[in-house]
Amino acid sequence: MNISGISAVVTGGASGLGLATVEHLLAEGAAHVVIADYAENGGEVAEQLGDRVSFVRADVREEEPVAEAIALAASHGPLRAVVHCAGRGGAVRLVNRDGTAGDYDLYKEVVSINLFGSFNVLRLAATEMAKNEPVDGDRGVVILTASVAAFEGQIGQMPYASAKAGIHGMTIVAARDLASKAIRVMTIAPGTFDTPILARLSQDVRDSLARTVPHPSRLGQASEYAHLAGAIIENAMLNGETIRLDGAIRMAPR
Repeated sequence: MNISGISAVVTGGASGLGLATVEHLLAEGAAHVVIADYAENGGEVAEQLGDRVSFVRADVREEEPVAEAIALAASHGPLRAVVHCAGRGGAVRLVNRDGTAGDYDLYKEVVSINLFGSFNVLRLAATEMAKNEPVDGDRGVVILTASVAAFEGQIGQMPYASAKAGIHGMTIVAARDLASKAIRVMTIAPGTFDTPILARLSQDVRDSLARTVPHPSRLGQASEYAHLAGAIIENAMLNGETIRLDGAIRMAPR
């Protein structure tokens, strides 16, 4: 599917991987991109990107704002691509240092945003895409975001790793489910990327993280995620798979 002329939604599109994806889609000629993000500055980001970008403030777990973002994109032409980058982390140990049990509420919150939010975005996007006429055999493609933590979660990453493993697990099921509707589902599992979350860390910590990547021995760039998302949209044989984007890293226990 050619990116030129399509309408798209990018969740978490106000910063980091999502923002880079919005910029890439615009550069490749997308007719309109809707940013769905909970960030309060999302409207300012959309305005800076120009009149081919709109913003809807959305908690991805909630039906109404996600449906609004999808409908807005579809009003500019058939919705062909959704890239779901929104999510959050949160550290939870099973037994805390003081001997108390791990934070169940935080576990539920992180899993809810990352996993339930992914299901919500996927189901609503697919429902809209199913109305499209096929182009080159495709009605649309949804790209989810997992993490290498889905495979090698580190100590303290229990909720995040659980949710990202769930996203990996739903990918092939969703692709099979939506095959009859000519809708593809793919997932990208990034490693350590230079995002606003990592920007809060000291340079020493960032350098240490970079050294754990075999090659290239650096942090990933958001533009590299965006480029892969674009390639997935354009390559019709990419379906039902999770692609690790990680420089061959395999995470240590801590």
